[in-house]
Amino acid sequence: MTDSVYVGHAGKDAALDRGWLLGHFKDASDPRHSEAVEIKWGVHPRGDRRAQWVTGEERTALLVLISGRFRVELPGRSVVLAQQGDYVVWGRGVDHSWVAEEESVVLTVRWPSVPGYAVDVDDASAVEPSS
Repeated sequence: MTDSVYVGHAGKDAALDRGWLLGHFKDASDPRHSEAVEIKWGVHPRGDRRAQWVTGEERTALLVLISGRFRVELPGRSVVLAQQGDYVVWGRGVDHSWVAEEESVVLTVRWPSVPGYAVDVDDASAVEPSS
């Protein structure tokens, strides 16, 4: 890694930081540090779920299914992503949760990158920061 370039592999790098590849939580000297956006390569075994709903959401999020079957719970509706490339976008103020109906890989992009959405690992089977 040089000061402004990082080359990596999503699967390997994601395993080092609970799925997250880019965001405010990376060291400020790392080119993957960003307060503008967060990117996650989420690998979820069947039945993996977010233990608590995200409430008071301040970010916009895009979640794209790479493989598997993944359900996003939103107020008043469930969105099932079943085919590669299916995606859902939700904005600020939209609470959410999720469950992997099958072993799944999802790419999540959120903006801006702000702290405060982590679920304690002791309290959840979910990863942190939340998606």
